[in-house]
Parts: sequence; C-alpha cells; structure tokens
Amino acid sequence: MEFSHVPVLLAETIQGLAVRPDGVYIDGTVGGAGHSREIASRLGRDGLLIGLDRDQDAVRTAAERLQEFPAKVIHSNYSEMARVLEDLGIPCADGILLDLGVSSHQLDTAERGFSYHTTDAELDMRMSQEGFSAYDLVNMWDESEIKKILWEYGEEKFAGNIARQIVQTRQTAPVRTTGELAELIRQAVPAKYRRDKNPCKKTFQAIRIAVNDEFGHLRKGLSEAFRCLRPDGRFAVITFHSLEDRIVKQQFADWCKGCVCPPDFPQCVCGRTPQARLVNRKPITASPEELASNSRSHSAKLRILEKL
Repeated sequence: MEFSHVPVLLAETIQGLAVRPDGVYIDGTVGGAGHSREIASRLGRDGLLIGLDRDQDAVRTAAERLQEFPAKVIHSNYSEMARVLEDLGIPCADGILLDLGVSSHQLDTAERGFSYHTTDAELDMRMSQEGFSAYDLVNMWDESEIKKILWEYGEEKFAGNIARQIVQTRQTAPVRTTGELAELIRQAVPAKYRRDKNPCKKTFQAIRIAVNDEFGHLRKGLSEAFRCLRPDGRFAVITFHSLEDRIVKQQFADWCKGCVCPPDFPQCVCGRTPQARLVNRKPITASPEELASNSRSHSAKLRILEKL
C-alpha cells in the first residue's frame, strides 16, 4: 500500500522533543511514521517509540516502516494513551507528539471520501473507518445542526445557505458522493465566492471534524498526554486549524499558570504553582524552504511545553 507522507516541521519537532536514547516516546498520530522514524532512529536498546493511530491503514504502514527500530505500533486513538501505557506496563513517557488533522494519505485516497476534488467517492471521512460517517451527517442531521457545525468548525460565512441547500437536495434523493456534496455547496454560495476560491474547503473540513469528533478527542487527548508525561518530559503538538490551535494554546497556558489570586491580595492564598513551562513562547512555523516544498506546512503551528 502506497502511503505518501512528508512530515511537517520535522527538524523543529525533533529538536523540541529533546530525544534521549533511553527514553520512551509516544507519537499519538503515527500516520506514515515520518516523525516516528526520526524519533526512533535516535533511540538506543533501552529506548522505545510507541506509535498510535485510529486509522488501520496507518497502523499497518507504520508497523512496516518502524520494524527495524525499537518501536511498537498500536491501533488506538491518542485520547486513550493512558490505557495503552497501562496495558504495556509503562508508567510514563519522556516525550509525546501529536500531529493533528487529516493525513495526506487520507486526502489522497479517493475512496476514503475526504477530498472535494474527487467526484464519485462515497461520502465517508471516517479516520477510524468505523461508525458514524459523513453520509450519515449530511443525510440525517437537522438543518440547524448542520449550519452550527459549518459555522463553528469551518468558520463558513454561508453556513445557513449551504445547510439549507443540503436539506433541500436530500428531500429528492440522498447526497451520496463527494462530488454531489461539492456541487450543492457551489450552488449555495454567490458566484463571486466561487470565482475567488474553492467554496468547498470549509464545509468539507467542518464535516470531517464533526464526524471524527476531533475537538472532543483533542481536549481529552491533551489531558491524557499531560498525565502520561514524566516531570521534565516534553509535549509537542502540531496544529493545522485555528480552532484546534486555540484549544492547544489555552490548555498549555493553563498548565503554565501559577497564582490566580486577585492582584489586590497581599499574599497568595490559592497555593497554585505552574505545572509546566513553554519551550517556545510563540508557535513555530515552517521555514521559507519548507513552505516552498511542502504545501501542507503553510497552516502548521508547532507548540512545545515541558512538564515541571
């Protein structure tokens, strides 16, 4: 199986994780193992790389690509990493990486139904290839629910028009393919909007996020990862969406916050101390060279913290 994957912000991520040869590292979104191979190649006999992914295609590919290294690849959502470590009898990790969003393989495999560039693929968008799908959402959800996720997850200003067009279209026949969905989105937005840029991107993104509960898993996964991290361990997260980056930024800031007493208190009574420190105060973005060679890097932001 061909699984194309060019890891984003690779050098910056490896440097930020400060990989130790005898450490335990978790790649919670192993994908095509681009980041994982680089981490695992730095590990010695006593080190271990644990790769997690909810996509079975990714698990099979990563296991093959990491077989020469001290690594285990497990079919699991990163939000369940505490259970995975417990099952392996490992108390904590020295470093954890989350590379969020949809993978290049998922976008490029037409039958997975993620891309609006294909016309005859069935609506799917399930990263796990199990359970609730984009077809179910588009054909079963109320107009108000569809409008809400298009606005909140896609920041789509024509969310109401698109939701209304979806509901009207499915009254005649179900919306079955990515091409059918893309066409009704085009019909729902003004002609100028269609000319300026592809009007399908935000809607497809929002539906994908909802189908996979990406923000729910992210909030749980951040908490799980921090709990699994040993003191002085590093936690790196790469985001591609402004809303998911906001979730990461706010959670990192909360862990790094100390006293929360009102400023007019003469001394601290809350007793709160920081649990972590930011390794980079501002997010790391791609270099001009990477931007020129890897289009996926354009929206990428890397945040890193160290647990105290």
